[in-house]
Amino acid sequence: MSRRLYRSSHDKQLGGVCGGIAEYLDLDPSLVRIGALLLLLVGGTGFLAYLVAWFIIPSDKA
Repeated sequence: MSRRLYRSSHDKQLGGVCGGIAEYLDLDPSLVRIGALLLLLVGGTGFLAYLVAWFIIPSDKA
């Protein structure tokens, strides 16, 4: 069975990107959000990566 990466519609704070990545990697969404926040604070790359992921990763439409 093939797993696909989707933005989460039920575990989202802003766009569902971190929730979707957490579901895909079977991690706690808080850990993924902390990682994204750290990337944002260390050079600002987290914001750009989040925006790109928001547009590229499809929604799960649940």
